[in-house]
Amino acid sequence: MRTSLVLAVSAALVAGTALGLAPAAQAVETADSTGIRFVDIAGEGGTVLKANVLAPAGSAGVRHPLIVLPTSWAMPQIEYLAQARKLADSGYVVVSYNSRGFWQSGGEIETAGPKDVADASKVIDWALANTAADPDRVGMGGVSYGAGISLLAAAHDPRVKAVAALSGWADLIESIYSGRTQHLQAAALLGGAGALTGRPGPELKQILSDFLSSNLAKEEDMIAWGRTRSPVTYLDRINANGAAIMLGNAWGDTIFPPNQYASFYEKLTGPKRLEFRPGDHATAELTGLFGLPNDTWTNAQRWFDRYLKGTDNGIDREQPVQLKSRSTGGYEGYPDWKSVHANQRKFDLGGTQRVWANVDSGANGGVTLLTNALDQFLRTPPVVSVPLLPRSFAGVWQSERYDAPQRVRGTVKVHTTVASTKESGTLVAYLYDVGPLGVGKLVTNAPYTFHGKTPGQPFGVDLELFSTAYDVPAGHRLALVVDTVDPLYIEHNPTGAQLTFSSPAADPSYVSVPLRKE
Repeated sequence: MRTSLVLAVSAALVAGTALGLAPAAQAVETADSTGIRFVDIAGEGGTVLKANVLAPAGSAGVRHPLIVLPTSWAMPQIEYLAQARKLADSGYVVVSYNSRGFWQSGGEIETAGPKDVADASKVIDWALANTAADPDRVGMGGVSYGAGISLLAAAHDPRVKAVAALSGWADLIESIYSGRTQHLQAAALLGGAGALTGRPGPELKQILSDFLSSNLAKEEDMIAWGRTRSPVTYLDRINANGAAIMLGNAWGDTIFPPNQYASFYEKLTGPKRLEFRPGDHATAELTGLFGLPNDTWTNAQRWFDRYLKGTDNGIDREQPVQLKSRSTGGYEGYPDWKSVHANQRKFDLGGTQRVWANVDSGANGGVTLLTNALDQFLRTPPVVSVPLLPRSFAGVWQSERYDAPQRVRGTVKVHTTVASTKESGTLVAYLYDVGPLGVGKLVTNAPYTFHGKTPGQPFGVDLELFSTAYDVPAGHRLALVVDTVDPLYIEHNPTGAQLTFSSPAADPSYVSVPLRKE
């Protein structure tokens, strides 16, 4: 019932967004005065892709750099209109197209499969044959689905010289199946939106069905399907082709969490840049899609200017890792992702605590797209009263009260020992900033699921929480809370299960918190 409810609510939310844009799309298509050309492009296998083209005015006979923008999941082809116009006005040929299976484009939804990657190359072919695009200066970019397709295209088409991948994924498995736990609301949102605005094929329907029903017999098939669609699988090709890669994401992205992007970034060997900001999925780029000032899109154009036009704008001399704190709103630069974690501080998870499963303690990560957007704009993360959390259903450990601010930067790690009365189970770990009155503000969280364990036999758990940048004020403390139910995730706790958390002398349990060097 919970899965069905989330599917319905998520689908309704996306329907409101997508259908709200649909009339605008129709209006633009019938207005020729905009300077936009609406075209049909033959994708892989002859599938028709609905596209639009914007080009610099008054430049006949001059070749211009090309930028190709595949649309986001469930979004119409006018999604990038405001940014495409800015790019065209600054000298780019811009082709945006509806990904196959969505809206008026033909075919079925492939979820960034091989046909989607081939489509990207077909669009480049078309642009080189039908516009003033320069074959030596080709870039790709986009938000979410468009970001993922762009990274995959950079692996398979050496003509792609620069990519701006915003709110995308590098590892699909680590995005919606991290900790071996299904990210319920994320998958339901994508499935519902796909059904409303496109044509899911039999393969996608089966994958979603197996995923949401926790069909462990098909786990390896689902992982293989996800790997085929993960840019990290083709890392060697991306590095060999040498495209300049800019990655941007939000700290609270509940569909594609930031950890997998940071890990991918570290493995890239060509020109690269990593930007993290407050927000949830695609909220960091949202204002730019309406033509409003937006740091992410500004830097994306600077990136294209540097690596497609050769403009000496200094972006390649800036610190390549740029983080914006959730607490201060200011930017911080680092030479690499490892430097973000250079200063570690631990607190112990001592003693033994037992919790009953199947009951939500009140600690949770919020609602996909809503909770972290509120944190982005209003700085209001989810809160709980830590002293009032029911200890029968939540394990709670607290640090000492800190005399100085603790500027958490990067990936918090939890190490503990668990024993379960059942062979399967799920736990969710939350890190809270706890004030003098016991009110805890959520800093970060992550789920962990296990299967096939011997009941009563302790086993070690190492869990990375989702990366973040958050300042804990002086006089506050940190608290780790662990329970077994969160609406964001599918839980695998059999009825009546009990989890025991311990800290053996030979293998102490702890939380390791990365702090910014002062």
